[in-house]
Amino acid sequence: LATEPRATVMLLDALCAMGLLHKAGGGYQASEAAEQFLAKTSDRYVGHMIMHHHHLAPSWIALGEAVRTGQPVRGRDQVDAGKWREAFLMGMFTLASLQAPDIVGRIDLQGRRNLLDLGGGPGTYAIHFCLHNPELNAVVFDLATTEPFAAETISRYGLRDRVRFRPGDYHADPLETGFDVVWLSHILHAEGPDACARLVKKAAGALRPGGVMFIHEFYLNDTKDGPLFPALFSMNMLLGTRGGQSYSEGEVSGMLQAAGIEAIERLAYTGPTESGILKGVRR
Repeated sequence: LATEPRATVMLLDALCAMGLLHKAGGGYQASEAAEQFLAKTSDRYVGHMIMHHHHLAPSWIALGEAVRTGQPVRGRDQVDAGKWREAFLMGMFTLASLQAPDIVGRIDLQGRRNLLDLGGGPGTYAIHFCLHNPELNAVVFDLATTEPFAAETISRYGLRDRVRFRPGDYHADPLETGFDVVWLSHILHAEGPDACARLVKKAAGALRPGGVMFIHEFYLNDTKDGPLFPALFSMNMLLGTRGGQSYSEGEVSGMLQAAGIEAIERLAYTGPTESGILKGVRR
């Protein structure tokens, strides 16, 4: 490794104390947890998410400035933009991959034939919805810079004939219409209230009458003083966006109603980061 021996031994011993390594045969070996979660060859590798958190750290150090000014303090010039994007997208893929199998098993899409995964990144949810529903096809709509990551994951699951990527900006570009299902997962929190309302209305317009919309988000309670993770995540949006925040279930339900969505309900699902899912039907 071309590192200084004394410093390296101190690091390795500290990793042993953390349970990530153990001493064996005069050397060091990875623990079972490290092999499972920190080896890039493992299908449960979480290194991308760890790097994403690493990239967020400088902005949290500047929290005081963000609170004084109300302006974002996160600058991607602190790190190579390609590395930032890779860590973010593949980190989101890791988290979504852990939740998607449980989520898709709770949602009945019987009789539905086409799904729009709006702002779907590498297509994790579209992939798992299609794996769980053999009659379903899906479109992943996201920025063109996301397409290489989506193409890789879609190919990995052997779904190139059923999941296609459509590059575009969901604020500025038109959406295809006539979908049976529209899925929005963790995209509203990056936007201010007015932009969210416009986006929900635009997504509703992509549905055929009787189509269903699902919004997966970090929902605050109506007094906005909890749960803990959505409240802290709202501050993360303060640090990195000009208007983003966590929203309450009541706020998002109001956006859905204004967009012509009815029969709105909260599904019986709580994610590991206290996320939830709202469902509604287009009139």
